[in-house]
Amino acid sequence: MNKQDKIYVAGHKGLVGSAILRQIQKNGYANIITCTHNELDLINQAAVDDFFLKNKPDCVFLAAAKVGGIGANSQYPADFIYQNMMIGFNVVNAAYKAGVKKLLNLGSSCIYPKMANQPLKEEYLLSGPLEPTNDAYAIAKIAVIKLCNSYNIQYGTNYISVMPTNLYGIGDNYDIENGHVLPVLIRKFHEAKTSGSNKALLWGDGSPRREFLFSEDLAEALLFLMESKNYSDIGEFINIGTGTDLAIFELANLVKQVVYSDAHDTDCVIEWDTGKPNGTPRKLMDVSRINSLGWKAKTSLEEGIRRAYTDFLK
Repeated sequence: MNKQDKIYVAGHKGLVGSAILRQIQKNGYANIITCTHNELDLINQAAVDDFFLKNKPDCVFLAAAKVGGIGANSQYPADFIYQNMMIGFNVVNAAYKAGVKKLLNLGSSCIYPKMANQPLKEEYLLSGPLEPTNDAYAIAKIAVIKLCNSYNIQYGTNYISVMPTNLYGIGDNYDIENGHVLPVLIRKFHEAKTSGSNKALLWGDGSPRREFLFSEDLAEALLFLMESKNYSDIGEFINIGTGTDLAIFELANLVKQVVYSDAHDTDCVIEWDTGKPNGTPRKLMDVSRINSLGWKAKTSLEEGIRRAYTDFLK
């Protein structure tokens, strides 16, 4: 990928897509194509084909997806498997037909088996049953990884798939019902503080362990891969994360400290709703492969949460 390339960022309004857009603009890329959902429905195959043949992008960041937390995945599995599979299949196939020279496909760490050994190595894919609360989403993401790999094998394309760990950051989804754990914690503690209740009811028992990557760090990693690495360097896909995790109850206390940072703040009481699911017991990525290629995350979790909370307040 070079500065003259025409670059299409699919999903540029989302958490990851917006971070990618900021990162490539900051690094001097100006020939960028974006489309809102109203302008281009990625589930519509004919519309996607027409868009690619008309615009002829050189490179594609595939960051568009239907995403959500445990609650949304459990309640709408048909939407998650259908929409994500159609988005991925339509974009990858249209990219091939339009002669796109390089594509980066965003996956998710939920593709790994529920009880896989930790940390999660790339070779653990399909080695056991998935977490049932989000298996529909995971299957769609796995299918798109396999599609990219199949096009590389059959057609000699240069399509890279990456598996980021749990993400958070600027422009996140803070919706209580559909958001992921970290932005939902930010909102819950903020509302506990501003309402004066100073109580936060959280899902599960707080024992699952999770790894979190700031979205701006992910964008840096993606640009690094697109500029300097190829499918042959990466293989079927590559993990992106920090390589460290913590329990959800530890995360909750860290978010609480950020939100309740004023000296005069009253403390907030955390209550756990153990009737709600915990999800996968642990998800920690093995990031030795991407570290060996020359990239490491740099934003600490506390710093990232502070930046995310500042963004939430805006």
